[in-house]
Amino acid sequence: MAGKVKMLIQTWTDVLMSSLQNLWIQIISFVPSLIGALLIFIIGLAVASGLASLVEKLVSATRLDNFLKKIGLEEYTRRANLELNSGHLLGEIVYWFFILVFFSAAADILKFYVLSNFIKDILIYLPNLMVAVLVMVVALVAANIIKKVVRASVMSAKLSGEKFLSSASWWVIVTFGLLIALNQLGVAVAIITTVITGLIAMMALAGGLAFGLGGKDFAAHLLQKMKDGMEK
Repeated sequence: MAGKVKMLIQTWTDVLMSSLQNLWIQIISFVPSLIGALLIFIIGLAVASGLASLVEKLVSATRLDNFLKKIGLEEYTRRANLELNSGHLLGEIVYWFFILVFFSAAADILKFYVLSNFIKDILIYLPNLMVAVLVMVVALVAANIIKKVVRASVMSAKLSGEKFLSSASWWVIVTFGLLIALNQLGVAVAIITTVITGLIAMMALAGGLAFGLGGKDFAAHLLQKMKDGMEK
């Protein structure tokens, strides 16, 4: 009986020692990958920081902010409690882009393939986001210009309703730009288009009803005058 217990203890000891030995081997084999991943990420931090600083200085040298202020973009950043600083913004975008690139490389070294593929999907999606933002900026700039042109044209023609026409032209251009941006982002544009179409139809119907109800007396008066004239 004692011999069997001794053999059982020896077996358990061998299993435990074998497990600890395999764990130690795995840890030792993982250390070079961990060191390599850390080195890659540290290099990535340095590269991202350097490129971000370079981009910020180059954009600041082009005086892009002055141009954006002239076309009226500062108004929208002020409403959002943000400072118009395109150099800093583009620098931050470049910084985080390269951080994600090197982080994905480090995840590949560590064989964290799920995390690496997720980061790669984000990197692939970033250009679509940048294009969508650029489309909205261009739409806002174009909408402001068209709004001023429409208002000046209506006023020079000595017509009424310049505020309504200029605001309507602004909203049309911004809505068109929004649809293009959402399409670039892969959002369900068909649903949004249906909603916007429904809102426009509702506004048109409300306007028609308001005009019809408000102008029925005037229309009856005109018809009566036409009837009297024909009878005479």
